[in-house]
Amino acid sequence: MSDFHGVFPYLVSPIDADGAVRTNVLSRLCDDLIGAGVHGLTPLGSTGEFAYLNAAQRTVVVQTTIEAAKGRVPVVAGVASTSTADAVAQAKAHQRLGADGILAILEAYFPLADAQIESYFRAIADAVDIPVVIYTNPQFQRSDLTLDVIARLAEHPRIGYIKDASTNTGRLLSIMNCCGDALRVFSASAHIPAAVMLIGGLGWMAGPACIIPRQSVALYDLCKAGRWDEAMALQRRLWRINEAFARFNLAACIKAGLAIQGYDVGDPIPPQGALTVEQRKIVEAALGQMS
Repeated sequence: MSDFHGVFPYLVSPIDADGAVRTNVLSRLCDDLIGAGVHGLTPLGSTGEFAYLNAAQRTVVVQTTIEAAKGRVPVVAGVASTSTADAVAQAKAHQRLGADGILAILEAYFPLADAQIESYFRAIADAVDIPVVIYTNPQFQRSDLTLDVIARLAEHPRIGYIKDASTNTGRLLSIMNCCGDALRVFSASAHIPAAVMLIGGLGWMAGPACIIPRQSVALYDLCKAGRWDEAMALQRRLWRINEAFARFNLAACIKAGLAIQGYDVGDPIPPQGALTVEQRKIVEAALGQMS
């Protein structure tokens, strides 16, 4: 299970009005995504609204995902905190639940120096016996990972992957050139996945894969087969989803898309708001072009 590759949907966290996780909805979504051919599942990524959940909710989301996967695909569970001790505790708890890997996310209130950023990720990797994917997203993180920090972290025996959501594809190539096989790169939906595959990426972790899983897997298969003309034709079609979603809150878009497809995932967690009727129509129109 330690060889991660392919399409890993960032799962939504279906929460009802009383704050309870809708485990039956999440289980069904996981099962359907696996049936569609995805290569792994990632609960508590950005689309999973990790920043809005309490500890109990996070545990239920991860446990439900692991139980639904039944070992068919790896589950890489998100860990995020402003506190190193809390992040380490989360990582240990996810491993005990049966997670196959950890997606390590840094939250920051005060700015951090490079050494402090590095120590946060290193502490998480030191605390577990499963692979760690480091995650960087300059849009949301107060303290980003520099190339030097990434290169040093790549030397850790359990840090074997990075998911970069910088939108800077040149940065991905720099990471690949710097780290080689020591750190394999996952794209985000902020990049063009086919382009990242072309330069040496091994897949993508992304929220939109929740609502277009079959198309996402088809794109991955075309890239792996080196059928680049067909891959780019499909990529151009799928990019319409990204263009629509870039206009609104991502979790709201994915939840609206899933609701349109019959999954009762509920609204985004307040203070986020659900899409308006007009915004939902835009998402619905984009999805209609995918069939």
